[in-house]
Amino acid sequence: MTVDALTALRADREAILEIGARLTDADWAAASGCPGWSVKDVVAHMGALLRLVIDPASLPDTAGLATEQAQEVYVESRRSWPPARVLADYEWVSLPAFEALEGLAGLDLEVPLGDLGTYPAALVPASLAFDHYTHIRADLFPPRGPLAGPPPPSDELRLVPALDWIEAALPQQNPGVLAALAGTVEITVTGPAARTIQVGSGEPVAEISSGAPELVRWITQRADWADLGVKAHGDDRQLCLVSHLKIF
Repeated sequence: MTVDALTALRADREAILEIGARLTDADWAAASGCPGWSVKDVVAHMGALLRLVIDPASLPDTAGLATEQAQEVYVESRRSWPPARVLADYEWVSLPAFEALEGLAGLDLEVPLGDLGTYPAALVPASLAFDHYTHIRADLFPPRGPLAGPPPPSDELRLVPALDWIEAALPQQNPGVLAALAGTVEITVTGPAARTIQVGSGEPVAEISSGAPELVRWITQRADWADLGVKAHGDDRQLCLVSHLKIF
């Protein structure tokens, strides 16, 4: 799992560096699909997240803050940086961070990630691959993002670790939704990274069919089912609950 996630991270690193090298100042300053963040802020966030892996002391103190609030603090601390510095920081920090992540492969321990939950060490790279995948494709490029041209591929390489994270994080990050479900909702993921994800427990009450790229968008609350061609059948109340799942 770690190796696959790191391969995806390396591929998306190259994509970020290629994209960043061709952006104008106006592109960097454009509003991204992540509310309140510019394109530059999104890349600054990814650099800060990787710096957490190797040098957390170099980042502002966010003790006691929820994950989303902490990320806002990190981004704000870099807002005055010019785009070249943001991209150079990402380029530099990503390589030692990936090396450190490789060391997690053989560790039999649980890693607490604050309000995101606690996970096997080998799954941590998948959390970062998911973050990269989502921000690049859903926040930098249309329909939510401002950048022109096609986004990097949404293929098996990138989607497998992204969905591995979604599947592992879903119960820890959505306890209220799962507690309210009256039975099992089965999510059939089609296309690259195809799999079946079961939400809840007990007798089946509903079924959902979604492509993997579409799943990433709706389960991060970046789009509605109706906009993505998601097919849903079964108990309306249970489907409504599942539509409110959210993964970070």
